[in-house]
Amino acid sequence: METQGNTSVFHYLNQSSLHDQDKNDSLPTSIDSDSNKILAVIYLIVFILGLTGNTLVIFVVLRYAKMKTVTNMYILNLAVADELYVLGLPFQTTHNLLNYWPFGSFLCRVMMCADTVSQFTSTFCLTVMSIDRYMAVVHPIRSAKWRRPSVAKVINCMVWALSCILALPVIIYANVQAGHNTCNINWPEPRTAWSVAFILYTAILGFFCPLLVICISYLLIVVKVKSAGARAGLAKRRKSERKVTRMVVIIVVVFVLCWLPFFILNIINVFIFLPTEMDGVYFLSVILTYMNSCANPVLYGFLSDNFKQSFQKVLCVHKANGVEDSNPGRARIESASQQDPFISPRATDSNSHGENHHAYQMESGGNAKVELLPSVISQSTI
Repeated sequence: METQGNTSVFHYLNQSSLHDQDKNDSLPTSIDSDSNKILAVIYLIVFILGLTGNTLVIFVVLRYAKMKTVTNMYILNLAVADELYVLGLPFQTTHNLLNYWPFGSFLCRVMMCADTVSQFTSTFCLTVMSIDRYMAVVHPIRSAKWRRPSVAKVINCMVWALSCILALPVIIYANVQAGHNTCNINWPEPRTAWSVAFILYTAILGFFCPLLVICISYLLIVVKVKSAGARAGLAKRRKSERKVTRMVVIIVVVFVLCWLPFFILNIINVFIFLPTEMDGVYFLSVILTYMNSCANPVLYGFLSDNFKQSFQKVLCVHKANGVEDSNPGRARIESASQQDPFISPRATDSNSHGENHHAYQMESGGNAKVELLPSVISQSTI
């Protein structure tokens, strides 16, 4: 399967195959000019949407103190990683149009490393958010002391550090390839073995293992909510169950739809030589990975009232209710009781007490007083 050279390490993966013993002969070739132009337009649109959306997310979380909840700290980290990922699109588009890398060896290595680190970080952020949701919903009391913005910031730093460690092969071997003038990874001999190992290494650690953790976390959440709902049987609890289920479907399905086709294609290409007629499918799978970075800010706006109101306030659509530029110190005190997956719960939420009672019964069996429970599951949880 011959494809066009580009700056992305994850786009590099499909250039390796057990059928390609001579890597120089299997290096990517250019697709036709019209397709290149269409691809460039699509990349430009995705770049603008991704950059605008993630910049907006970063701004509102940093600007408004009430947005500094635990999960919003993870969302902030995810937005930074997504933005770093889409920032490589102008370089990749130029590479595609010219069919060679004009920016030199240093920028080649920088872009390849940034691409790898940001993709690992995005996946790990989703994994951490899933574990955080499990702790908040299933163990709201025991996890309260750990679910703080300060702890979330430390975890975010650890995620970036882990991503940098996993990206070491790219940091070491990324460079402009002599004779082809393309930005890629120059593996040592035996090159085929290194290439195949890196494909499997990246797919397993960068996608399938995190996806397994995400699925298990949300499966346990659904099981716990169902068991609690069966005991209680109240409408508000069934509504909370539906909201959690909706969150599971949206987050997991969007993540899988955007990344699974790409990794499946690359793993198949390790063992089976894919014909050039498949190039269009491959490039579609590449675009989907970038669309994931664009989709996340949209999901926040639809799933979170506070994000939606913050976006409206920044864009001067209309005045946001409950989103204030309040004292950061006060926000840190409030955050212990907020612990909301996407937003800080509003004090005016008429359903908060019923949902809090639901969360408390899930962990304690419903034998203690409702007012002792921090606000873990509220009307605005999802």
